[in-house]
Amino acid sequence: MCASSCPIRLSFKPSNSHRILSQKEAQKAQKSAEPNEFLCASLWQKDFYLAVKGETRIMEIAPALLEEWLREYYFNAKIDIGSSGVQNFSLAELREVVDISDDELNRVVFDDSPTCGNARLRQAIAQRWGNGDPEHVMATHGSSEVIFLVMNALLRPGDEVVALDPCYFSYRNLAEARGCRLKPWPLRFESKFVPDLEELKTLITPQTRLVMVNFPHNPTGASVTARQQNEIIEAAAEVGAYVVWDTALAALTYDEPPLPDPHPLYERAISIGTLSKAYGLAGLRVGWCQAAPDVIQQFVHLRDYTTLYLSPLIELIAARAIEQADDILRVRLPQARTNLKILADWVDQQGELVEWVRPRGGVTAFIRFCYIRDIEAFCRRFAREYGVLLVPGHCFSHQAHVRLGFGGPTAALQEALDHLSHLLRSESTKLNLLVASPLNTKAVQPSNV
Repeated sequence: MCASSCPIRLSFKPSNSHRILSQKEAQKAQKSAEPNEFLCASLWQKDFYLAVKGETRIMEIAPALLEEWLREYYFNAKIDIGSSGVQNFSLAELREVVDISDDELNRVVFDDSPTCGNARLRQAIAQRWGNGDPEHVMATHGSSEVIFLVMNALLRPGDEVVALDPCYFSYRNLAEARGCRLKPWPLRFESKFVPDLEELKTLITPQTRLVMVNFPHNPTGASVTARQQNEIIEAAAEVGAYVVWDTALAALTYDEPPLPDPHPLYERAISIGTLSKAYGLAGLRVGWCQAAPDVIQQFVHLRDYTTLYLSPLIELIAARAIEQADDILRVRLPQARTNLKILADWVDQQGELVEWVRPRGGVTAFIRFCYIRDIEAFCRRFAREYGVLLVPGHCFSHQAHVRLGFGGPTAALQEALDHLSHLLRSESTKLNLLVASPLNTKAVQPSNV
């Protein structure tokens, strides 16, 4: 039985049904249940409790290594080249771009808001990315809340979940904590991070409950074409699996137009969006999902026990930002393109010290430092001695890489890359492997498969 007094989720294996039980109901059900018949999860704690015949076993969610790293270094860094979004706006800068008046702000009343978001915000999301129907939209506290709701509402112990590798920690950790079988779909550096769709099709089986993807991809910058997007959706549809598609970086593409939102393409597609990555509003903490109304109602049921709704002030700013999203992109997308060129030139100049795959989208590259043996220690030294944030690959279970974000201020990026060159050559000198002058580029051009 759960140590918490809050409602708990019960999943009976024979019927695979879900409902929220009271503590008293759960205790009664437990007395008659066979071992391993159900999983009960506290909505308020990080621990999941597996109740078996009066015995409580705790299944902890794995540490969020990326968040732990950012907590340690992000707030004290002088320069950030580890984050995965564009340069954030100040409120004053945002108001210049989207023209939010003092009168609009002053008219905000801090009433409760509707569970799924106010009408204007949902309509703005539905019109820009969806089918125009706000009943298919739920606004949330960042995309992280959507991920939590999806994993807890739709997954059952024993379900198969296919997820990209590397991937954002919440997808992997929450699925495993729910007792699911995670099947990685790897993006390989040796294959230029090109997604292997034939491999994906072998991973999807009749037991697959969710296929989770994010293209353009964080941290590799990989992406797919619209035709390949359709192939992914069709492969999931053949077995009736949900497709959870994180569209956080959809607007940041360099060689092809942005991919269409997948929700209008497939009734079991759940698209996840955010104002954090492409729109420079990370601190606003606004995300959303587009899904079938019956799926959204399952999310509502869980949200009644957690965050309830967004602030009306946040909704006003978010709605205006989405209504004028093209104006925001006209500021940040050219900056991202400029910064990508600067990064590409820098990689060329490093010779044999650095290897990479040029990103097709997003504002991160998953880079390898060829002669650095301990990437985590190197990143710690970089933060300590130069005040620069860089994210080591162990945060994505890929120890040989670093995530280098190039979405921030251009001058800061150039300064950070100068510091990085100095430290890389210093470390290489210790190994007597310094390349005195640049050799041929180690950049691997993305394939246009």
